[in-house]
Amino acid sequence: MICGVDEAGRGPVLGPMVVAAVMVESDSLLREMRVRDSKKLSPKRREELSTEIEKVAVIELAIIPAEEIDEMRGHMSLNEFEARVFASLIDRLRPDEAYVDAADVDEERFRDMIRSNLSYVPDLFCCHRADDTYPVVSAASIIAKTRRDRIVADIQKEIEEPIGSGYASDPVTIAFLERWLRKNKDYPPHTRKSWATARKALVLARNSRLTDWSDEE
Repeated sequence: MICGVDEAGRGPVLGPMVVAAVMVESDSLLREMRVRDSKKLSPKRREELSTEIEKVAVIELAIIPAEEIDEMRGHMSLNEFEARVFASLIDRLRPDEAYVDAADVDEERFRDMIRSNLSYVPDLFCCHRADDTYPVVSAASIIAKTRRDRIVADIQKEIEEPIGSGYASDPVTIAFLERWLRKNKDYPPHTRKSWATARKALVLARNSRLTDWSDEE
């Protein structure tokens, strides 16, 4: 059995990070579906492929809310945390081979971080752009992105106004933060308060627009 692992929502200032692991006996059906990196697919096509993938694969998900990400960052780096989550999903599925998209600039270091958190020893392949290289990682990317998009849509319904994608590069998200802060003098629900954008938001909302702050530190 082979497994691919990838995440969606590592960098946003609003909303969760979702990690997906997809396991199949062979990636032949995924190749026939022509799965690709989720960022290269339209939302409609991601939804279609997500349904198809769920029919042929065993899937495990981890949904990490903003509050948990904030709490984690007091103890470890985002890379270390992500490696732990990746390992937990691999442990649940226990494939013979696992393929993961490297979050660290050093592929081997990220692989070793994952391996140190595993309870068994699969063949573990870790590389940048794995979601472009291995269909099983592309499938995980699609599942993670689709699930996160649904959660963000649910958050928008909860808040009852447009919130965008949650990324600091999204003008809809930034406009929402500015409106909320001016009105409520505190962060909206589902905000990653440890992020640079959030830490500076109260001051910047009073003086200028929130432009191009890097959320990932």
